Amino acid sequence: MLTNLRSRVQSIYLSIISSIAFYPALLSIFFFLLSLVMLSLETSEITNFLIDRANFLVISDADTARSILGTLIGGILSLMVFSFSMVMILLNQASSNFSPRLLPGLISDKSNQLVLGIYLGTIIYNIIVLISIVSDSDKYTINGLSILIGIVLGVVCLVMFVYFIHSISIGIQINNILDKIYTQATDRLKDLIEEQEENKIEASYTLGNYNTFICSKAIYYQGLDVEGILTAMFQLKVNVRLAPFKGKYVLPNTVIFTYDKELTDEEVQRLNGYIIYSNSHQAADNYVLRIKQITEVGVKAMSPGINDPGTAVMTVDYLTEILALRMQLNDREIHSKGESEYVIELNTVNFGDLLYQMLAAYRQYCKHDIILMEKLILMLKYLLSQPAFDEDYYGHISEQLEIIKQDYTANIENETDRNMLDMLVEKDMFNNRKKKEHS
Repeated sequence: MLTNLRSRVQSIYLSIISSIAFYPALLSIFFFLLSLVMLSLETSEITNFLIDRANFLVISDADTARSILGTLIGGILSLMVFSFSMVMILLNQASSNFSPRLLPGLISDKSNQLVLGIYLGTIIYNIIVLISIVSDSDKYTINGLSILIGIVLGVVCLVMFVYFIHSISIGIQINNILDKIYTQATDRLKDLIEEQEENKIEASYTLGNYNTFICSKAIYYQGLDVEGILTAMFQLKVNVRLAPFKGKYVLPNTVIFTYDKELTDEEVQRLNGYIIYSNSHQAADNYVLRIKQITEVGVKAMSPGINDPGTAVMTVDYLTEILALRMQLNDREIHSKGESEYVIELNTVNFGDLLYQMLAAYRQYCKHDIILMEKLILMLKYLLSQPAFDEDYYGHISEQLEIIKQDYTANIENETDRNMLDMLVEKDMFNNRKKKEHS
């Protein structure tokens, strides 16, 4: 029961923080509480102080205050509708020209959520203050400070609108989108490389009896609570190996993980409780999905409907740097808790498969284009000169060079172009490889 609840809470948490409504909801609650606090602090002394120091800032007439606040509420509401109508139009263009996979990241952009939250919060604040205004014979008994803050928040919304126009015009540009995805992928890879250096574990264990835990329904595997499951494994004295890789869609009646000891159903469910599932394909902390996003943008750019080789070349540049970092990672990701002899092995997309799947997508649309073929060859030759965790990585790269050669030989008719690419492939192909020891 507890493990199922933990898994459910983790899944809900991932859904909440990736939702476009997360920050707006927090800001709306904050502004609602702010309005209550400001109204509770209102006294005639505060109003009199403002009148004495800055009389022009105090709205002394209840009807005038209602009119100003009502105008602000309607104006900000219209501003919000206009702003996000424009967002939807731009997102539709991004989906058509780049890739639909980019939409979740663009929609949940924190700057957009911040603007939406301030709009909603200001509307809520002004509504609460508006309904608190009561006509009185004493013209200075209305909530002067609260009304003043509501007007200031209205001005802030105008500033946020200008910021929003600037932010969305920059954020929708493909080079900025790719740079953001690239940064997220490289940051994640650097974290994994650092963890690999800190946790150098020899994979000397073997799973004796392959007891398996079977998936009961179709769902996405999004990762696991490593610290939690390692603690449980140490207490249960068991080794575990995950079958799916992060982001994989797990079908019913397929294996989730295997373990090397007889466990009760309750103990197996305890281990399963640390695994995070989701009903959607999320790219958070998943460099493989980031690579797929960049690849899809490049492939879409080379499709007949778009025909944008410049963007495709840009995506290859970003992928080159990401793959160079990926070469420093082991294909096997193993974790252990302290000096414990019990380990968990996570399944990852190995370097050879990752490289093949990425280049197979490009070759489908680029095998006739000499510029893109040249770019892919230069990328692979650059990777041959980079340090690698495993010498087998170089073999995968050389194999992809041969596949690319077969493609351009069969699809590029111009003999001069083919000869140029042949020279590029063969020239110092192996002599330029700098085999560096993995530090």
